Amino acid sequence: MAHARRSSATQRVLVQQHHHHILDGRFIRNMRPVARRNDKNRSLVLLMGLMGLQRSSASYKQSVQPIQRTTKDENKGRDLSTKTRTAPLLSDPNTNDPVSLDSSYNSWVEEHPSALDSFDRMMKTAKGKRIVVFLDYDGTLSPIVDNPDRALMSEEMRAALRGVAKYFPTAIISGRSRDKVTEFVKLSNVYYAGSHGMDIMAPPIPVKSSTAGNHQTIAPHGKIFTMLEEKTKKIQGVRIEDNGFCVSVHFRQVREEDYGNLEEKVKSVVEKYPKFHLTEGKMVLEVRPSIEWNKGHALEYLLDTLGFSNSSDVLPLYIGDDRSDEDAFKVIRSRGQGYPIIVSSTPKDTKASYSLQDPSEVLSFLLRLARLKEASFSSRTLKNGSS
Repeated sequence: MAHARRSSATQRVLVQQHHHHILDGRFIRNMRPVARRNDKNRSLVLLMGLMGLQRSSASYKQSVQPIQRTTKDENKGRDLSTKTRTAPLLSDPNTNDPVSLDSSYNSWVEEHPSALDSFDRMMKTAKGKRIVVFLDYDGTLSPIVDNPDRALMSEEMRAALRGVAKYFPTAIISGRSRDKVTEFVKLSNVYYAGSHGMDIMAPPIPVKSSTAGNHQTIAPHGKIFTMLEEKTKKIQGVRIEDNGFCVSVHFRQVREEDYGNLEEKVKSVVEKYPKFHLTEGKMVLEVRPSIEWNKGHALEYLLDTLGFSNSSDVLPLYIGDDRSDEDAFKVIRSRGQGYPIIVSSTPKDTKASYSLQDPSEVLSFLLRLARLKEASFSSRTLKNGSS
């Protein structure tokens, strides 16, 4: 497996194999996901470890990272028509009057062209290559909503995703817990990667990677979750979500004037745990383990698991809307082949090459992708039948 951005620092881990604990006193360079076969459904379960971690301060900046807030205007999900792409409107912070982003948005789209408008050209370049599809969940397959428990994907999106997964290896990589994403999506033919790729489960198909037997896990972090609940219980609108390896503090329903107090309380908890750090996504603060593992590493691991890590004929396609997806975009760009696609209705700094405005455009893109393959498959079937 290819590992990006290896650190010179070492980590001490507690290794667990087949439910038997083995203490390994030796130091290893990088955390590796757990690969475990579930005897009941023969799913591949990959788990990342959190506890027993020792990191060098020279290799990783521990504790709390500075937070830069995103605006609610930027984070709101939109359900726009995919037929005509128009520049979005924002509100003037002083007058609340709508302000057009025509010039800046059009300039941004020139650098990150619509994946729908560019679809034919993208597929022409992909001809003869194996496409592997990776997607974020919130803001990509479902709209951003006030209540994170109601971030449900539509039946149309589920059908489109099922169609794509029928023809292409497909994985969903989310900051949510793997169980929560699985509950939302309800499909058995996709890979699920929760907690930013630290908890991965594959559909019951053979894997080709030689690393599939490695097993490594460390206990989760219930204390942080409990402390956050206690510290923030008086702030109206806060939702704390335990994602198994990460803790999410949703503030979509928190009043603007209460955000500073919320951020201060969350930081005060995280500061007590140097093996964790704080990041921010779309209307959410996330407490993550301080390990070198992100959605980019998850993408690389999944490609390796599929036997594609060193293949020149593989073309990964990643669609996501959040800052955490930038790690996956960077990996694809470093490979020199593939399509990183940002979902955004406003200009933003990104490593993506293409763009889609919102989940409705993601739906249109997935439908076209599935239909293209279906048409190709039907054409081959007809030719074989007539020969």
